[in-house]
Amino acid sequence: MAKLNIRPLGDKVIIKRVEAEAKTAGGIVLPDTAREKPKRGVVLAVGNGRLLDDGTRSKMQLAVNDEVLFTSYAGTEIKYGGEEYIIMDEGDILGVVG
Repeated sequence: MAKLNIRPLGDKVIIKRVEAEAKTAGGIVLPDTAREKPKRGVVLAVGNGRLLDDGTRSKMQLAVNDEVLFTSYAGTEIKYGGEEYIIMDEGDILGVVG
């Protein structure tokens, strides 16, 4: 994986999706076109928190290397250094795994 030289701002996070399953539970091998994009990923970078009305910043609830679940259409997909990443708001993340 290429070194990530992107720093998210505010309450944004950068996520790398985990690989999609190549087989179903019944053992059927799925081609790339039939695989559903996983809604699970690993946090690679976090911003410094949302700016509040009083000028302070809220504390981020996520940390680098957290494995998270997020909604299907959350964030913006980008390509950087030959890798695909998602930049999304902290609020689009549904939960932390583990």
